Amino acid sequence: MLMKEYRICMPLTVEEYRIGQLYMISKHSHEQSERGEGVEVVQNEPFEDPEHGSGQFTEKRIYLNNKLPSWARAVVPKIFYVTEKAWNYYPYTITEYTIFCSGPRDEETEVCFLDIAYDEVPERHYKDSEDLRYFKSKKTERGLLQNGWIDTQEPIMCSYKLVSVKFEVWGLQTRVEQFVHKVIRDVLLLGHKQAFAWVDEWIDMSMEEVREYERDTQEATNLKLGTFPPAIAISETPLPSTARGGPNSAPSTPLSTEAPEFLAVPKDRPRKKSAPETLTLPDPHSRRDSLFKLPSFFSWNSGPQPE
Repeated sequence: MLMKEYRICMPLTVEEYRIGQLYMISKHSHEQSERGEGVEVVQNEPFEDPEHGSGQFTEKRIYLNNKLPSWARAVVPKIFYVTEKAWNYYPYTITEYTIFCSGPRDEETEVCFLDIAYDEVPERHYKDSEDLRYFKSKKTERGLLQNGWIDTQEPIMCSYKLVSVKFEVWGLQTRVEQFVHKVIRDVLLLGHKQAFAWVDEWIDMSMEEVREYERDTQEATNLKLGTFPPAIAISETPLPSTARGGPNSAPSTPLSTEAPEFLAVPKDRPRKKSAPETLTLPDPHSRRDSLFKLPSFFSWNSGPQPE
């Protein structure tokens, strides 16, 4: 198991961070999601804990197929996602990620400091408007974070994220655990950069307003994410008692005395004299003594596709 504690300083108060974090997570998830990839919100509702009191429970699925390296795609299912469950009792949050892993044990913890101004995000995520060395908030007048800003900035707070990753598969454990931590580090760094870069969008919001924004954005994100190809399911389909006999491997197609559409005489061309006027099929009632039993159908179960 690989355990790291990420420490991220922010030029915000603890109460401002509460609003900003909710706003950032919703907007960031929407921006990073597209059909088949991104964050699907499964559940988001108030939660009461006997020890911690009132809080918010969320469950999300993070689809990562196209973000996996080639060596990882070779060993995971085609539809692969991480389940995130979070219990938010602000300022404390318990977050659980499930990727063939179990809970943390007593292990040595590596401490990692993330600098939202000077640590670099992956190039594909870089935006000039989110480069905090050159950004200044119009509403709060905070910004232009220069070298040493952590020692001089007011206000300032620090977010602590303790993350444990365990993947006990021989030959892959070290690579997978390091890869997952790299992904988590990039997500935390980019998200906290954006939380401050978007400060003028959320600084005047109340908790009720940011929760409403969260609900609206999550619905739009789930629609943007789309649905996945259907899975095959076996279902028992009743067959007519008068079915034509045949081997067990034969398709289980009920018969009709009407000619199937693909055998009908085309209407848009003249008939040839040699062509049959009608097609007569054997009467299935004449085979009542058949002892063969046809197999069940396969059926495709799928949800509605986005328009």
